[in-house]
Amino acid sequence: MKLSFVIPCYRSSNTIGFVVDEIKEKMKSMSISDYEIVLVNDCSPDNTFEVIRQICAENPNVIGIDHTKNFGQHAALMAGFHYVSGDIVICLDDDGQTPANEVDRLLSKLDEGYDVVYAKYDKKKHSAFRNMGTIFNKKLTEVMLEKPKELHITSYFVMRRFIMDEIIRYKNAYPYVIGLILRATKNICNVTVTHRDRIEGKSGYSFRKLISLWVNGFTAFSVIPLRMATFSGAVFAFAGFVFAIYTVINKLINPEVPMGWSSTFSALLVIGGLLLLVLGMIGEYVGRIYISLNSSPQYVIRSVVNYTEEKK
Repeated sequence: MKLSFVIPCYRSSNTIGFVVDEIKEKMKSMSISDYEIVLVNDCSPDNTFEVIRQICAENPNVIGIDHTKNFGQHAALMAGFHYVSGDIVICLDDDGQTPANEVDRLLSKLDEGYDVVYAKYDKKKHSAFRNMGTIFNKKLTEVMLEKPKELHITSYFVMRRFIMDEIIRYKNAYPYVIGLILRATKNICNVTVTHRDRIEGKSGYSFRKLISLWVNGFTAFSVIPLRMATFSGAVFAFAGFVFAIYTVINKLINPEVPMGWSSTFSALLVIGGLLLLVLGMIGEYVGRIYISLNSSPQYVIRSVVNYTEEKK
């Protein structure tokens, strides 16, 4: 059984070497020699790919991939998936927070018959902002993607080859690995592992990037936002109809009641805002359909190091 590690890299010139060394030590302690590590440089502004080149020169079982621009973590994972040859695929971070030396705990759970095993952390070492984002994402995935409430989704997980093969069948421009996994199987579980402090630096996920990721995932794999917009429109339309009847009856009963411009203006603002929100949501879906029809790429690779077709 061959293991394939896929690691998206961004601003990790000082950390990726530690992660690779930790994987090597763990594989040695587990007496596993048949493994590979795929490092995907997502157009990092530092010298991350130069470090990856050096790692590849020293380790023939490490493959380096360099993107032409920053396509995001999920696109980097998709790129890495196309270059793996293992029976089991393991995804983790480049900053040392996800403990590669505990991968045996995930693999042992996989042996129980699960298709995918996600790491779960008792105490996360992320910032308060990232933790709030995680909670928000958890709730949204439960509603939009029908994720089981007891399942925790993280960037550290292992999956069987046939799940990865199903994932890479997705060719549209906006990949969302979480949605693709949940679409492929529900035979998923969690294993608790340690979550460590970052070796250095801070998360590459800004508020804008998190919002973009969420919008990407939920518009690509769910029509629930459109259904919510339809339901909201129906509720506001019904409320407006009831208010109109109330206004007419109140005027008939008490002719001296003044017709208020403020209430009318407030109602127009609410209804107008709702209409713009719904139109924007529809536009987001239509725009993504248009981009997908234009065959916009998930990622573009500048160069690949240490890879030959014989490794497939």
